[in-house]
Amino acid sequence: MTEHSHIRYKTNKGGPTLGYSADSGVSLLEADGLFFKNLAKNGKLNPYEDWRLSADERAADLAKRMTIPEIAGLMLYSSHQAIPGNLNWFPVTYGGKPYEQSGAAADALSDQQLAFLTNDHIRHVLVTRVESPETAAKWNNNVQAHAEKIGLGIPANNSSDPRHSSDASTEFNAGAGGSISMWPESMGLAATFDSEVARQFGEVAAREYRALGLATALSPQVDIGTDPRWFRFGMTFGEDPRLSADMARGYIDGFQTSEGDAETANGWGADSVNAMVKHWPGGGSGEAGRDAHFGYGKYAVYPGDNFDEHLIPFTEGAFKLDGGTGSASAVMPYYTISYGQDRKNGEQVGNSYNTYLINDLLREQFGYDGVVCTDWGITADEGADITRLFPGGRSWGVEEGFTVAERHYKLLMAGVDQFGGNNDIEPVIEAYGIGVKEHGEAFMRARFEQSAVRLLKNMFRVGLFENPYLDIETTKAVVGSPAFMEAGYKAQLKSIILLKNSDETLPRPKRSKVYIPKRSLPEGTDWMGMPVPASEKHPIHLGIVSSYFDVTEVPEEADFALVCIQSPHSTKGYSKEDVEAGGNGYIPISLQYRPYTAEHARETSLAGDARDVLNRAYKGKTVSVANEGDLDLVLDTKRLIGDKPVIVSLQLSNPTVVAEFEAAADAIVAHFGVQDQAIMDIVSGHAEPQALLPFQMPADMRTVEEQQEDVPHDMRVYVDSLGHSYDFGFGLDWSGVIHDKRTEKYVRK
Repeated sequence: MTEHSHIRYKTNKGGPTLGYSADSGVSLLEADGLFFKNLAKNGKLNPYEDWRLSADERAADLAKRMTIPEIAGLMLYSSHQAIPGNLNWFPVTYGGKPYEQSGAAADALSDQQLAFLTNDHIRHVLVTRVESPETAAKWNNNVQAHAEKIGLGIPANNSSDPRHSSDASTEFNAGAGGSISMWPESMGLAATFDSEVARQFGEVAAREYRALGLATALSPQVDIGTDPRWFRFGMTFGEDPRLSADMARGYIDGFQTSEGDAETANGWGADSVNAMVKHWPGGGSGEAGRDAHFGYGKYAVYPGDNFDEHLIPFTEGAFKLDGGTGSASAVMPYYTISYGQDRKNGEQVGNSYNTYLINDLLREQFGYDGVVCTDWGITADEGADITRLFPGGRSWGVEEGFTVAERHYKLLMAGVDQFGGNNDIEPVIEAYGIGVKEHGEAFMRARFEQSAVRLLKNMFRVGLFENPYLDIETTKAVVGSPAFMEAGYKAQLKSIILLKNSDETLPRPKRSKVYIPKRSLPEGTDWMGMPVPASEKHPIHLGIVSSYFDVTEVPEEADFALVCIQSPHSTKGYSKEDVEAGGNGYIPISLQYRPYTAEHARETSLAGDARDVLNRAYKGKTVSVANEGDLDLVLDTKRLIGDKPVIVSLQLSNPTVVAEFEAAADAIVAHFGVQDQAIMDIVSGHAEPQALLPFQMPADMRTVEEQQEDVPHDMRVYVDSLGHSYDFGFGLDWSGVIHDKRTEKYVRK
């Protein structure tokens, strides 16, 4: 037996290594020459403690032993937790004091964490920002030791939203490590048109997640992006259901599959991370591109009667894996009301509340028996300010006539197992009482146990009950290891799209002189409504550029110019100023840089809420985007540089109307968030572009307004000055337009 601080380990010959805290009251039991953790602290081997049994058997046994408050706590999913708490969005204390005044270690548990672990029995914790991998590992060990000493010794299932985005300004050096490996965003993975890249990402990310103490990934987001204006468009795998299904399958197989000695059964094991696929039944068809984090975007609409196609990434991807785990272990429905799609009860309520969408469609028709977890904060009352994410909840369709507890009860009866972002146990217990009055104690006990078994299976299958603890040195060696950093960087290179290359502008000769104009942005707000200060700076790290080219501040001295811009930063589709001016508050979302007037928009919206605004149309209204200056940057640089080449590096979060600047660009390189070095490797010819557009680029805003929110591939696409159509599956390499096995498989003839 070895000891590291209070954590002790015991190795079983031919079985799992057990990890436990010497301070938790847990001891080891020996049976048949094997060792088991006595988590119940009762001196006998209970079935749920016996790692020889299946996850199903162990979960069923433990669920029967749990009290209703313990099951209620298991159903909760914590609000966002930063480590340490001063990195969080919400006030956090340590011994009653703010972190900076408390003297607490960075890995200490906050007062709020101690309370929800102990009093609310929460065992699913969402981790956001962390100070360092080492701090995350130590914090995990503290959480697990605290959880282990309580009651039946149920460990914490810590989780994360995607956390492998690239830091543009960092430099990749072969053999060097980092804080975590850096990969393309989901849309960048999709641009490779190669599900093997997604699988490799999932495999690497899972290893790093487990080394950080994370056993569940709140990803992938597989909604098909059928409306190009949606602000979460760039977090998807694009607009094509077949490509999205294949990318989802590879991604989830990579996350969930353990191999070799790490596998315990059916592909699951110590290297596995549960994947929570989102958002059922698809959230990419919000009317006019508005998003359901906000009340003004609560409706997903289906003018093309294309609801079923949105299910394909789930039913043909996430639920039909190639690996042994078979299916994504959890599903998250979106906030949206899938307008007019309840074919049984006709309810117009948020997806998680909809019995038809969850029980009838997901569970019965498609046979899904994994965890269903709501998106965050859907049981709280809506906030007073429709434009702010906080405070307030997103209880769309049940805003009135329901208490918080009644919302929880409705969710349970619809087939939901878990409540995202809820730290309070009381409404769940109250919901249990409502059910007892309506159906009797036996029914509600069975219903709670049903969800408990689903939740516990995901914890047993990844080995948390045997050893939830981390070795700090292993964490430091695994997270951001040189091999993982290199794999991520290679994937970034594969995700960069060459849209235009007039007269073989690219690649540029090494040590050419380059002019890079500064980029200016006015002050504004982010999507949460938080202020963003004005800025003026070079949009790319000049130190990295200078290892390839000579940088000059004088345009006349340059051999070429590199202009780095982003897709238009539009409104989210609602304006208080419009209300104050006598309007309905609804305004367009623009994908062009110059001010846009919605001349071709609908006269009457497809959906609306009689409680506030029934007709959400915005025809004739004009909006501007925050980064209109990006267009001026390209045009002004072209004027300054004269007949020398202008290369545009375009970071895309949405499809963009490039007609405004394409003629002024000799080459256009598009990406979805990569390290600056990756862009330089393409521009310099160190790497050849090979990615393809995973969506259409619109010819203009008229086609954006006239396309149907639920239908993919239905826009008129932009045709550039060289005659190339910026359609789904288009991309260039040094030889010209790419035609290969990927385009044969995915591009519609």
